[in-house]
Parts: sequence; structure tokens; C-alpha cells
Amino acid sequence: MSREHSFEMKGSSANFAMDRPENDERQLINQSAGDRSGVTRQPARKTPLILYVLTLLAAIGGFLFGYDTGVVSGAMILIRDDFKLSTVWQEAIVSVTIGAAALFALLGGLLNDTFGRKPVILLASFVFTAGAVVMGAAQSKVLLLIGRIVVGIGIGLASMTVPMYIAEAAPPEMRGRLVTINNMFITGGQFVASVIDGAFSYNKQDGWRYMLGLAGVPSLVQFVGFLFLPESPRWLVQHGDNLMAKMVLKRMRGVDNVDEEFDQIKQSFEEEQRERKDLDVSGPVLLRMLQHPPTRRALFVGCGLQMFQQIAGINTVMYYSASIIKMAGVQDDSMAIWLAAVTAFVNFIFTAVGVYLVEKVGRRILALGSMAGVFLSLLVLAIAFWFSAQYSPPITYLPTPDSNISQHCNTYKTCNQCALDDDCGYCFSLDSNNSVTNGSCMATDTGRWDSFARTGRCAYTNNTADHRKVGVNWAFNYCPSHYSWLAILGLVLYLMFFAPGMGPMPWTINSEIYPLWARSTGNACSAATNWIFNLLVSMTFLTLTETLTRPGAIWMYSSLAFLGLLFIFFLVPETRGYRLEEVDLLFNRPWGQLTAPLQQDREVQYIRVRGHNQGTSDASDIE
Repeated sequence: MSREHSFEMKGSSANFAMDRPENDERQLINQSAGDRSGVTRQPARKTPLILYVLTLLAAIGGFLFGYDTGVVSGAMILIRDDFKLSTVWQEAIVSVTIGAAALFALLGGLLNDTFGRKPVILLASFVFTAGAVVMGAAQSKVLLLIGRIVVGIGIGLASMTVPMYIAEAAPPEMRGRLVTINNMFITGGQFVASVIDGAFSYNKQDGWRYMLGLAGVPSLVQFVGFLFLPESPRWLVQHGDNLMAKMVLKRMRGVDNVDEEFDQIKQSFEEEQRERKDLDVSGPVLLRMLQHPPTRRALFVGCGLQMFQQIAGINTVMYYSASIIKMAGVQDDSMAIWLAAVTAFVNFIFTAVGVYLVEKVGRRILALGSMAGVFLSLLVLAIAFWFSAQYSPPITYLPTPDSNISQHCNTYKTCNQCALDDDCGYCFSLDSNNSVTNGSCMATDTGRWDSFARTGRCAYTNNTADHRKVGVNWAFNYCPSHYSWLAILGLVLYLMFFAPGMGPMPWTINSEIYPLWARSTGNACSAATNWIFNLLVSMTFLTLTETLTRPGAIWMYSSLAFLGLLFIFFLVPETRGYRLEEVDLLFNRPWGQLTAPLQQDREVQYIRVRGHNQGTSDASDIE
């Protein structure tokens, strides 16, 4: 004995039919409408191997994203000496990659809509390989700059395409975890980059060539592997190739019966097309998104998440990681690079925690908890820098003036004042109690990349390149401090909280919240937002530290993190467990109801078939 139950979603033309026993009515209501968290329960099924292969090969794009943005910091130490780079050239080599990534992340939306996800990822891997070859073989700073631009193009295309491709291929119950794996590869790429930097830092002649050129190996693996992978089934539906879309979906699900999911994808797209005609929305996709309230809200949420990821200070914290390590007493450059690799490893490990938690606690809760922890850890960092400034070692030793060198460094009274001036550095000794003595502020030797003073006891000589042999230390852009442990604690806490949540969740959520017709453009705009604010924070950080002081700049970032916490709490919905064709329903409601469960957008109808209910009248046969 069975009953036919029809399940209908408002705002979507997807219908489901199933047979269930009479006593399963209450269970069906709960399963159809979802639980409190909004999760649509899915039957357990074995995941086919191709889904994991597809995810891992696509995530190589994330690895290259992390590697190429992370490797340049260690490589620059050797590059600037080899090519005698000025400060302007150093800034250009770093920033052109971010600028190119922002531009081509935006352009990637059009490329994805026109050519598909697979060709764009193939293009990105080809560009990565070409850029690595150009950088590794560069014989001039101009060629090196061109190589960095080419790599930036690959980063921009991969950063917006890979999460979307994985999300469109994955089943709902695994989507968050598989997309977050891409972010684990990003942090893994940063960790590998720091290890490679450390390993080749001893090769002063050609070490940087290996650092930059090795990126061509994984990109070549990705290019070859992707030649054998399918296009996204949703893109195929969007472009009318339904037969191929259904074949790909069967391959990705490991079953022959995918009619229900395929029909939902197809019907959802057809309804989107009808809605656009009814609303008379035309023009470029971005303009149509802005004219359509649900996609406009989704775009606001997606771009807002990417903005808050950057202005919460991740680049600031990573920028200061080397200084914080040196504040702890590590003076050797190679040792500092290796310890920086430890912080990158912490970032990688806790991103893996996010992979584990994303399908257990959900995107919204993970992002909220992460941003709350970021806010608190930034407070710890700000307090550490404030203590370091308040109890900064004094200037107690004034060397004999050199008439050939500007003496303005001698006018400072504390190490903190000296460290804020890029033309000066702090020369000091340590007594038997490890306390600072004989501190002096001296002009830096720009020809030695600020690693030595221009004159005096901390100057470079052929016989005493290591200052510790003569009992003195040189600190540039930082000060020795008894509170360095507090700064290191803030650094580690920040990475522990940021990595599982605010690191991957903006990318994961953006891969889910746009309807099919707007998904490429939505991801392109949000990825470009990420890169634009990345560049903005990087360019304004030094100015902020001069204007607000270092503790003040960290206080400002903590305030912005608190605003991000409010943004997530009030505006970001939970998307865990929903099919991609359902998620856009979350944005069909007023802003005040955005975080409510999805049940109110769903209507469940039960049809009792006559003859199946003994002892009931005809009036009760239909509900």
C-alpha cells in the first residue's frame, strides 16, 4: 500500500514524486520542509572516484594561487640583490600580480559564460605554466615583471572559476567540503612556497629562479589532467546540450538514474529564463543582476564577504609575521624564513579543520565563529604592539656624528620612534639578563637592503658580516620587546580562527548563491572585489601605520572585523544541504528575513489517492 506525494517549491518548478507508507506522513513533512538548519536530507550514496579526481585536479589552481602569491616574499630577498631593484620596482613586481588577478577575475565571468568552466581552467593552467617559465628564465627585471603579470592572469581566472566548477559538479551533501578543499590547497600552496623559499634561500645565485619556476610543474599536471575531465553539467544545460549534460551527471553521481536531479536543473534554468522575460530584464548580465532584487542581494552578500575577508587584516598579519618572529629574537634570515613556514603550516592545518566542519556546522556558523575569533585575536595583537610601543627600549648611546650622513636618526628618543622611519634602524647590545643596552638609532645602508647601518658598529664589513660576533644586533622596522610572546600568540590565534572560516567561506558561499544565468558574473565580481581590496589594503597599510601608529592600525582592522561579524550575522544565510537550484530562494525575501529557515519558501502538498484509505469519506481523500 502506498501514497503518491507531490512536493512543490515556490519560486521553482522542481517537483518530486515518491511512494511512502501511510505512517510516514509526519516524517515526509520534516524531510520535505527541511530541519531547522535548512538541510534537505539526502540518501547515503557512494561517491564515485571521478568526483575526487575532478576536485583535486581543479584545486591545483588553488595551490598555484597560494604558491605564486606566497613564494615572492622569499624570492624577493634574492631577486632585489640580483637585479639591483629599487623600491619602486620591488613594489611593482609584487603589485602587478594582484592587479592582473583583479582584472582577469572580472573578465573571467564573460569567458566562463561563453566558453565554459573547463576551457577557462585549461587556459589558467597554460598561463600559469607560461608565467613560471618566463619568471624562471628571466634575464632582466622587465621580463620578470612580464612573468608576474602572466601569473596574475592565471590567478585571476583560477580564483573565480575553480570554486564554481567544483560546486556545480558536487552533490549537495558534499558541496561545501569539496569547494573548501580548494582553499586548503591555497594555504597548502602558501606553505609549500615558504618551504621552497627556505630550501633555496642558501643558493644566492639562482635560488629565486627555482622558487618561481617550479610553479610550472603542478600547472602542467593540471593542464594534462583536465584534458580528460568533463564540462560542468549545469553549463551544458545552460547552453542547450542536455544529452551531454545528462551523461556527465551520471558519470559524476556514479548512477544511471539521475532524472530527478537533471530535471530540477533543467526546469530551474527554464524558469529563470521565463522570469527574466516576465520582468523584461535585458542588457549585460551584471546589469540584469542589479535590476533583479534577489540576485542584487546575493551579489551584495557575496562581494561583502570577500571585502570583509581582506579588510579583516589577513595581509596585515602575514606582512607582520616576519617582524613578529624577529621580535621574538630570531635574527638569522634563513631561520626567520623557516619559522615563517611554520605559521604557513598552521594556516594550512586549520584550513583542513574548515574542510571537516563545513558540512557539520554549516557555512554561516563557521564564518561567524571565525570572524569572532579574528576580532579577538586582532585585539591581542593590538595590545601586544601597544605594550611594545609603550615600553620601547630607549636611545641611550649616541655615536660619533658622520658629516657625510644625515643625522636626523639621532633625534629620536626611543626604538619605536626609530623603527617607524624607513631611513633608520636600531643598533643595540644585550646584557647578561638579555636586556637591551647601548641602543642607538642610525641611518640604514640602502645598498645592503636595510640589513646593516651605513656606518658605525652595526655597519657591514667583510670580516664581520654577522653582528652577533661583535656583540651587537641590528633591528630594522621592528624593536626588541619583552612582549613579543603576546604578539606571537595573537598571530597564531589569528591564523587558527581565520583559516577554517573566513579563509574559505567567502569562496564557498559565492560558488553557491547565484542562479545559473548569473553564476559566472557573480563569482567574477566577488573574486575581483577580493583582489581589489587585497591591493587596497596592501597599498595603504604603511600609510596607516604612519598615520595611526602600528597599534592604531591593528585597532582599526579589529573594528572592521567587528563590522564584518555584524554583516555575517544579519545578512548571510545558511546554504548547507540545499541544491544549487534552491539556494536562490533564500534571497527572494526581504532583508530582515534573510537568515530565516527556508521552510516558508516551500509548500508541501499531500495527495491521498482514493481507495487507499479505508474508512474515510471522499472529502478526506485529498489534502
